[in-house]
Amino acid sequence: MTRAAVIGAGSWGTAVAAIVADHADATLWARDPALAAQIDGEHENGRYLSGIGLPSALRATADLEAACTGADVIVVGVPSHGFREVLSAAAPAIGATVPVVSLSKGVEQSTHLRMTEVVADVLPDHPRERIGVLTGPNLAREVAEGQPAASVVALQDAGCAAELQQLFMTRTFRVYTNPDVVGCEIAGALKNVIAIAAGIAAGLGYGDNTKAGLITRGLAELARLGVALGGEPLTFSGLAGMGDLVATCTSDKSRNRRVGVELGRGRTLDDIVAETNMVAEGVKSTAAVLEIARANAVDMPIAAMVGAVLYDDAKPADLVPSLMLREAKAELDGMK
Repeated sequence: MTRAAVIGAGSWGTAVAAIVADHADATLWARDPALAAQIDGEHENGRYLSGIGLPSALRATADLEAACTGADVIVVGVPSHGFREVLSAAAPAIGATVPVVSLSKGVEQSTHLRMTEVVADVLPDHPRERIGVLTGPNLAREVAEGQPAASVVALQDAGCAAELQQLFMTRTFRVYTNPDVVGCEIAGALKNVIAIAAGIAAGLGYGDNTKAGLITRGLAELARLGVALGGEPLTFSGLAGMGDLVATCTSDKSRNRRVGVELGRGRTLDDIVAETNMVAEGVKSTAAVLEIARANAVDMPIAAMVGAVLYDDAKPADLVPSLMLREAKAELDGMK
């Protein structure tokens, strides 16, 4: 893989593009021509990763067709709500068997499709086993700073996964392979919902015991849903599951946790969203996740609480007792 296109110049797309530039001729596509010019000329993304230098070899462009034409791998770092539109525009320039890797940890609201399913829908003739996801406990700024981190690249084509593993691996970014695309994607989407819950608890002033309980029971929820959709149970104890959940639920750098904290402090969702230029995927994906859970008869009380706060004007403090006073049960029953 000698040429790579990374679509989407947000914080995570930019961080991944910088990684890929160590191993391949990498081009980063930005929707905004001014941002593309800054990255290309100044080697910095001042909007999303200010103060962090980018490799001089990394090129940036606002021309989507030019970025994708001739690329040996396409990496899509566009948020879930804009994923289909951008990929559809890029589709004519994407090679017939080129691996397509999603960075987005969300679910499409209108269709409830995972992002790899959106790729397959937009590119119906593309080999499904070469459509995958890069996911894990990867806070973009820390990765861009070169702090040690680990991730998972999930594809069904083992040989392709091994090639991508080498493309993404650096001295500070360790990558594992996993054929469980479904489990890795569901874990990535649902952990954002649980992170909002963890943030709400922090905003309400609850301590570490509450945090630990939410993370652990949240893991049970995402595992239940993931397994119901065909994911492998062990995936949820790994980097894509527990690893990503811990990072997102505990870090002040987590956008979804920050949204939850502010909700717990009594602020409105509209005010919170209006003051940030970054997408908190959990805000967009919670409704779709709950619909998927209902369709598969999967009980998800924590996610349901988050949905009530986000969409039904429920007060966080009123919902905590309802979680605590649910019917008593054996712990392992909740893992099924």
